[in-house]
Amino acid sequence: MRRAGAALALALWAGSAGAQAVNDYPTNARADYVFVCMATNGQTRDMLEKCSCAIDQIATILPYDDYVQAETVLRMRQVAGERTAMFRQGQQVNDMVATYRRAEAEAEILCF
Repeated sequence: MRRAGAALALALWAGSAGAQAVNDYPTNARADYVFVCMATNGQTRDMLEKCSCAIDQIATILPYDDYVQAETVLRMRQVAGERTAMFRQGQQVNDMVATYRRAEAEAEILCF
């Protein structure tokens, strides 16, 4: 009986650890994404569900740290000047943005 209980506890812990690995986006990051998505696509209940679905899908594809890096690159590309040139060129930053864009495209297909 104790072994069964220990096995169940271990299975639940492993399941929650796996879920946590997929769900590593902080709530405020998810909310920011949903707010921007809704501002772009419409302030409706239907859009709330679609935008929430999209960030959930992105989170299953892209680790949070990679998401933050790609978002930073995209934001910096909007700033003019020489100092931000490093965010506009180079294989590494282009790969980051491409991976983010693929995750976004997949989320759009699945959620919209």
